[in-house]
Amino acid sequence: KFAMVAPDVQIDDGKGTILISSEEGETEANNHRKLSDFAIRNGTRLQADDFLQDYTLLINVLHSEDLEKDVEFEVVGDAPERVGPKPPEPTSKSISNGSDDGAQPSTSTGKQQ
Repeated sequence: KFAMVAPDVQIDDGKGTILISSEEGETEANNHRKLSDFAIRNGTRLQADDFLQDYTLLINVLHSEDLEKDVEFEVVGDAPERVGPKPPEPTSKSISNGSDDGAQPSTSTGKQQ
């Protein structure tokens, strides 16, 4: 639903409990666990970060008894306008010796005395 490529999801409680990791195998043990096993209840906030796409979502978990039959959850809110890979970083200009005055190294071939 959020078009994340490699998300990291943690509980936004200041403890840094990671539920899903983009690192393969790091959180596989969590796959069979329920949200309640992590004390996630009505009002809990999750932070989902997709480093590859440079975007982060804050997810508010809200309990509802009013979902349609056979619907386990519903995503409500504004989806990001643009999702895709990060644009390449601008290349920085190489500066030698802390100076950017345009001076070039000497190419003279005269004899030195």
